[in-house]
Amino acid sequence: MTPNPAQSPLTRLVDRLDRVNEWLGRGVAWLGLVLALTVFAVVVLRYALGESNQWLSESIYYWFAMLFMLGIGYTYRHDGHVRVDVLSRNASPRKRAWVEILGVFLLLWPVCLFIGLASVDYVANAWAIREGSPEPGGIPMLYLLKTLLLIMPALLFWQGLVELLRAIATLRAERPTHPDRGDIREGV
Repeated sequence: MTPNPAQSPLTRLVDRLDRVNEWLGRGVAWLGLVLALTVFAVVVLRYALGESNQWLSESIYYWFAMLFMLGIGYTYRHDGHVRVDVLSRNASPRKRAWVEILGVFLLLWPVCLFIGLASVDYVANAWAIREGSPEPGGIPMLYLLKTLLLIMPALLFWQGLVELLRAIATLRAERPTHPDRGDIREGV
């Protein structure tokens, strides 16, 4: 993708930073298929063959956690999270930009920091003992799953930065693009 020479440096930066969660989200989306196939395999094993596999059963939790926690930035990028747009529903693009900036600073980033900081010791302890499944035959890498508690807020924080910069570009009368809405200045 060649850079658009008409774009400002800020808009080019937003586009570059924005790609991280886009690429990750597209890759992680395939875990939905892996999750569905794993659930199908567990059901067939259990009810058709009368067998049980603890490792396979536990992997369902791993696939779901990875899908949710690694896809959180992608979901935010594409406006997929529940939002209460009472303050910005009928607002001008400038007012929406201000609401986004305030939301990132006052709500999103404090929550990301809280989750990240609250999880550090929990994850560190899991790594220190290389925590595994408490179940016999389970997955011996629970510490890796718990690491997602640090990666998730980092990805959300990152996308918050992207949205913040996109809003600043809007306030500067630049024409940043939005992944789902194209030019967010439409109707100005």
